[in-house]
Amino acid sequence: MCYSGLLKTFMFIFNGVIFLAGAAILAVGIWVMVDSSSMLGVLSHIKKAPPELAQLANVGYLLIAIGAVLAPMGFLGCCGAVTESKCMLLTFFIIVLIIFIAEVAGAIVVLVFQPLAKELLMTVNEKFVESIRKDYGRDEGFTKLMNATMTQLKCCGYNNYTDFTGSPFETRNNKYPETCCNNLTTCTPSVAESSSKPGCFSAVVKFIEDNTTLTRGVALGIAALEIAAMVVSMVLYNNIGK
Repeated sequence: MCYSGLLKTFMFIFNGVIFLAGAAILAVGIWVMVDSSSMLGVLSHIKKAPPELAQLANVGYLLIAIGAVLAPMGFLGCCGAVTESKCMLLTFFIIVLIIFIAEVAGAIVVLVFQPLAKELLMTVNEKFVESIRKDYGRDEGFTKLMNATMTQLKCCGYNNYTDFTGSPFETRNNKYPETCCNNLTTCTPSVAESSSKPGCFSAVVKFIEDNTTLTRGVALGIAALEIAAMVVSMVLYNNIGK
């Protein structure tokens, strides 16, 4: 009885964490989809961008799908432990195993895609600058997306402030966006140059590099949790009725 109770306690802990993780991932996925100020929204306005970049727009849907599976899965594991239902525990084990295999496959894809991602963003450089000089200050939607992205990432243009040279905004106002300058004075070329704001490409790359270690740690933690949950569910499954 004590052994069985300990297994149930472990199942509650594991599945409680899985449920909370699923709810968090679901919330992040919804936030990504409704947050029109994200970098993905800006990329979607670029004409003739590499087709691989279009796949980045599916990140929000992927997060929502993962969260929508993890949250009820954690609830299913808890119910299976409480009711000592072999059917629920077996279903839980199969679902976790499928997700674990999918995560391993996804990790392999990410490792392969990571060097390619930077190369793709570099190839889109010319088209991005062309879009800025054509649409910034003319297309209201694109202008808002660029402003929000530059504000969030504290960056200016794709490479630097010179990307805005010749844009409708710069031509009409004879100045650069305020986010390209550090002070409240008019953002003239000399002020923008002295401010030395980094381009958004550099800011995105730095953000990814700074969070790589944390992301890997979280991924390994989730994988270890899933393995432990599968082991405990199978041990509990085999002990039911004994």
